[in-house]
Amino acid sequence: EVQLVESGGGLVQAGGSLRLSCAASGFTFDDYSIGWFRQAPGKEREGVSCISSSDGSTYYADSVKGRFTISRDNAKNTMYLQMNSLKPEDTAVYYCATGRKRLCLPSSYDYWGQGTQVTVSS
Repeated sequence: EVQLVESGGGLVQAGGSLRLSCAASGFTFDDYSIGWFRQAPGKEREGVSCISSSDGSTYYADSVKGRFTISRDNAKNTMYLQMNSLKPEDTAVYYCATGRKRLCLPSSYDYWGQGTQVTVSS
């Protein structure tokens, strides 16, 4: 059974940092693309950052470039999202996901974590 379990969300002041983790099990982690997505109230889920398994390319949404860093540790079957210089508009539920496709779109990903709340106060 595929499982993705996120941790690391919370409440932080603007300008602060958080590190999200996502522990994966039940599949061959190295073979899959990984991604972080977020959904704010009243908005659609959007791709924040992804790493493609096919060519190792990395995608960042324009809104997080230079502030967020995605990484993976295949030995630990874990993915991370380091979030620095957080802004109130980063407030959302953050989800980790894995899939076989290259594009950083929710429709391209097959397995999802339960989500973790990130709240940035001004």
